[in-house]
Amino acid sequence: MTRALVYASELILFTLASVLTLLSILLPSWISYHDSGPPSGHPLTYHLGLHSRCSTSSCTPFPRPSDCHGPDRTFCSIWRSVGFLMSLAVVLEAATIVCFMTILMGGKAKREQGWWVVTGMMGVTAILQATAVGLVGGVFIKDERFFEGWELGGAGFWRGDVWWGWCCWRGVGGESVVAGKRRGVCDFAVEEGDW
Repeated sequence: MTRALVYASELILFTLASVLTLLSILLPSWISYHDSGPPSGHPLTYHLGLHSRCSTSSCTPFPRPSDCHGPDRTFCSIWRSVGFLMSLAVVLEAATIVCFMTILMGGKAKREQGWWVVTGMMGVTAILQATAVGLVGGVFIKDERFFEGWELGGAGFWRGDVWWGWCCWRGVGGESVVAGKRRGVCDFAVEEGDW
């Protein structure tokens, strides 16, 4: 996989995925609650993010200090771990973007050997994000504070679906074609030239 166009297009897609990761950290939309409220009143809405809890009127830091003490502190530990995993994923995504640029500017030799570094870093990032999404899903299912009316959704989850789909294509489909080309299995996959 030595074509600069392939790396450049993947860099653009990866940068967009990184922006979505950053938005999922900043926006309070991992878990939501919607209640239509009394017939004459206003609907009640809550949105939980990794660092804030927003209602129809204001936002406050989340988890609250009361969530982190007593017998219910497991929730706080898990939620803060998710925040850490997502923040670590953003740092690794930034390092992966630097790798992409280094490979793009390094010439054919770097492009020939650099794909496995980029793929490995993307895989680690995807595992971190999948773990974070899984932890939130587990807390959502098991914690008593999430009763009927609460629902998963928003930035963390739809972004995760897009990210995983792209990583699966990149890791399984895209790399398989290149590996097959190197072994001579699918000579039609990549034309010679424009190296």
